[in-house]
Amino acid sequence: MSIPQQVTKTHATGNDFVVYADPEGRFEPTADEVRHLDDRHFGIGGDGVIRLAHPEDVSDLTAEQIAECREDGAEWFMDYRNADGSLAQMCGNGTRAITLFAYDRGYAKGDAFHLGTRAGVKVLTSLGSVEGLGRNVFRVDMGAWKRGEVDAFEVTIPGTAGSARGTYVDMGNPHVVAVIEDGKATLPAVEDLDLVTKPVVSPVLESDQNVEFVRIDTRDADHNLGTATMRVNERGCGETLSCGTGLCATAVTLRAKTGINHWTIAVRGGVLRIDVSDTDVKLTGDATLVGDITLL
Repeated sequence: MSIPQQVTKTHATGNDFVVYADPEGRFEPTADEVRHLDDRHFGIGGDGVIRLAHPEDVSDLTAEQIAECREDGAEWFMDYRNADGSLAQMCGNGTRAITLFAYDRGYAKGDAFHLGTRAGVKVLTSLGSVEGLGRNVFRVDMGAWKRGEVDAFEVTIPGTAGSARGTYVDMGNPHVVAVIEDGKATLPAVEDLDLVTKPVVSPVLESDQNVEFVRIDTRDADHNLGTATMRVNERGCGETLSCGTGLCATAVTLRAKTGINHWTIAVRGGVLRIDVSDTDVKLTGDATLVGDITLL
């Protein structure tokens, strides 16, 4: 078995993970092992597995990616797998969960942690306790974003009447964000959606995608602030309680539609703050260590 005997359960606003450290590069998981660990009935349960490893011990990385980690000061890499065993380029909530784990186990020190990911090096800043957000809050510099034409996609859910228009956003992984309850979309309210069923996006994206469904709750143009509610179906996972890159993609889309840069967004797992500029996105939210588990 290529999993260590000791692993840790974590979550970041309800997006939950099985994590472990592999400083010697001996425990790269197989897809079957990931699926077993993340099984909520026969395993531990989670939306993904995260191995904290040195970049040179991650077999799918290119020499250029390893060099980028070194040049940007990332000694450690977030080797993230979706619950179905597939590799993932990026997981915003996962960066906070593995960073809290890294601080707790002594792999990270100081106020800022440079973390390698398949979408580049991310810098996480520890903010401690923040009212309204949590006790172990980190701000993640998620880097650059790319957005397609607003509302260029049609989004439907098999078995659910109605549709909505969606906007493509690349946050290192692909998203289509549908704003509903806006007088134009004909899907049910956010709380009433069936997201056990995988949404259908047209035109089809070859990469597949995460799909976010969003309601704007308030907007304050004078103070450049807005609030919203979001649910998400993640590729390789199904519905999750939170999705960090999805929150960023949502804020990018809402900025395009409203001109507002700063959003507080509620998901089923908590509340997060997202700040968008022309060049980057910053994601701020909590992380939690649930407990250590010894595998038999």
